[in-house]
Amino acid sequence: MSGNASRLSSIRAISSGKPIDVAMPKPLSKIWASDVFNLAKMEEALSKNAFKAMKKTVQTGSPLDAATADVVAAAMKDWAMSKGAKFFSHIFYPMTNATAEKHDGFIVTNAEGNAITEFTGSLLIKGEPDGSSFPNGSLRITNAARGYTAWDPTSPAYIMNTPNGATLMIPSVFMSWTGEALDKKIPLLRSNAAMDKAAKKVLSLMGEKNVATLNSSCGAEQEYFLVDENFANSRPDLLLAGRTLFGASPAKGQQFDDHYFGAIPERVQVFMQDFEDQLFRLGIPAKTHHNEVAPGQFEIAPYFEAANVAADHQQLLMTIIKNTAKKHGFLALLHEKPFAGINGSGKHVNWSVGNSTQGNLLDPGHTPEENLNFLLFCGAVIRGVHLFGPLLRAVIATASNDHRLGANEAPPAILSVYLGDQLEKVFKDIQAGDLQPSVCGGEMDLGLSQILSFTRDPGDRNRTSPFAFTGNRFEFRAVGSSQSVSGPLVAMNTMLADSLDWVAGKLEAALDSGLDQASAVLSVLKDLMDEHSNVIFGGDGYSDEWHKIAVEERGLKNIPTTADALPAFQDPAIIALFEKTGVLSPVELASRYEVYSEQYILSIEVEAKLVIDMATTSIYPAAATYLSELTSAIASASSVGVSLDNSLAQKVATTADAMMADVTALSAAIAQHDFPTVEDHMKFCANEIRTLMDSVRTHADLLETMVADNVWPLPKYSEMLFIK
Repeated sequence: MSGNASRLSSIRAISSGKPIDVAMPKPLSKIWASDVFNLAKMEEALSKNAFKAMKKTVQTGSPLDAATADVVAAAMKDWAMSKGAKFFSHIFYPMTNATAEKHDGFIVTNAEGNAITEFTGSLLIKGEPDGSSFPNGSLRITNAARGYTAWDPTSPAYIMNTPNGATLMIPSVFMSWTGEALDKKIPLLRSNAAMDKAAKKVLSLMGEKNVATLNSSCGAEQEYFLVDENFANSRPDLLLAGRTLFGASPAKGQQFDDHYFGAIPERVQVFMQDFEDQLFRLGIPAKTHHNEVAPGQFEIAPYFEAANVAADHQQLLMTIIKNTAKKHGFLALLHEKPFAGINGSGKHVNWSVGNSTQGNLLDPGHTPEENLNFLLFCGAVIRGVHLFGPLLRAVIATASNDHRLGANEAPPAILSVYLGDQLEKVFKDIQAGDLQPSVCGGEMDLGLSQILSFTRDPGDRNRTSPFAFTGNRFEFRAVGSSQSVSGPLVAMNTMLADSLDWVAGKLEAALDSGLDQASAVLSVLKDLMDEHSNVIFGGDGYSDEWHKIAVEERGLKNIPTTADALPAFQDPAIIALFEKTGVLSPVELASRYEVYSEQYILSIEVEAKLVIDMATTSIYPAAATYLSELTSAIASASSVGVSLDNSLAQKVATTADAMMADVTALSAAIAQHDFPTVEDHMKFCANEIRTLMDSVRTHADLLETMVADNVWPLPKYSEMLFIK
């Protein structure tokens, strides 16, 4: 079927489409975590001693002995098989934003040739995928390929149900034979441990006697687009790159602001019900869903969880959203900018730190100026963002997120901290040496008797801030929608660990000098603010004025592209940060730079090849066909003495020729690979290849507005964005 015939057929198919039939949802109490081997299931299945050991491991990270692992393995196998599972998989998260899994059967044969089931502690604890077949940054090579997966008992195992059956999924870490981390989970666990150790130092100095293990928590708001699969299947760019490389802006996009929080289309509502039922069965606390700003864009937000579990759940959520969308006749797009000219998608990572004894240490309470623990931890975050802003930019750096950052829909590429009016005044008072009682938001009273009054938050929200305090947590707003949250969490935990170590040293010296506790805390925080207050900004992050002030007056860095951001992993200060905290060795950090750089280059080169292919085999032929029709019509009219305007034909011909000239230049550009360094190659991709791709697109999108609709081969924005 030709391109335009396929597009027109898709339109007809969608016009008669209806939501698929799904079962009515069961009560939450019936399905919640029903497919998870969590502590509640373990308490039923394990001996008292085994359960006690597992609970201690899950809650405090204490080591688990091999004998207990055998008991857990047997109970886990029996539970999984009762749910219909015949296979198990150590699921892990390599140095991409993807999920990896290798499936093994419970089945073995005995001497008599009979099939029996077996799952021992040794099988639970360790698996063995090939360490050189995943991106590894030269940590593994083909002739030294061994890699291991190892069970992470702090993240619960679960059943993944598919039409082909059920599989027991065991969250795992992934390492080389020589012990280096090849994944995103090991650094996350290490960063939590480093943060816990440093936080306990500070809390001990603050006189806290009973300090439980501290953990970071995460709640990630996932944005995504849905496109009808009939259209998606006619768009090679959507299928292979996750975004439209061509597409003229429609007459109606998001300019009426009529999609955000609007009525959810029926097909999407049915999809969401199905999707969220699956999440609930897996113990993923999906709490909020709604239409987002752009047409065809939606959001789902889970409740807070421990960072390690939240990171695993985020990976699982992205897998389920794609699979469920396909079942409902959609393609789910997690790319940060699937459509030019309308808002892209982010994944706001809400992050806090706390434990069971001191609670959330980023909760200011009603009088933050009196909450000394909060002030120290919040101050440590401010210092961390100021010192390691380039690291935070690097961990959100991808080819896809570059399209979104700083585009008046996402935070700018300058890392700053927003505290809100109340907290900003508290910290400024501390810096000035004159701490005053803070002012809360006050009461919201509209003067309408039927509307109940309520207490306002102490500060407004700032959607232009990349790192904003939002009441009892920080929201890292610049994370991309397709990314794993592990990288950002590792960076935040590690910078906090470093800052808390600094705070502990300063606080101990101040206390030893004879200052009382409150005076010592204020002294430490004044020094901190004197050095790091430049990173605090509560204004419009999109304004040209801020970009100038941030760089020229405050010394902050504007890091616009991934090519500019990733070299931060080679910064001696960042290498020292990770080595000192024990989160990543210099070799492990270097491997990440190599992997992420390669991913960036490959992403842009794949897109460039798609641009060349689609322009050459779809768009140019459509323009040529239409030009032939125009010139034929003009010639026929002329033969009977009628003169038709030929300006459109000339414009089509000129634009098509200009497009193909840029295609030739782009083809030559992507053939270049003789660069002195990886950094030079990345900059070439960012500055040369991307520019040529944009130029090809400009011509192609202009052709879309001129070529007859029945000839144009690609589904248009106006067709794809508005779900029927």
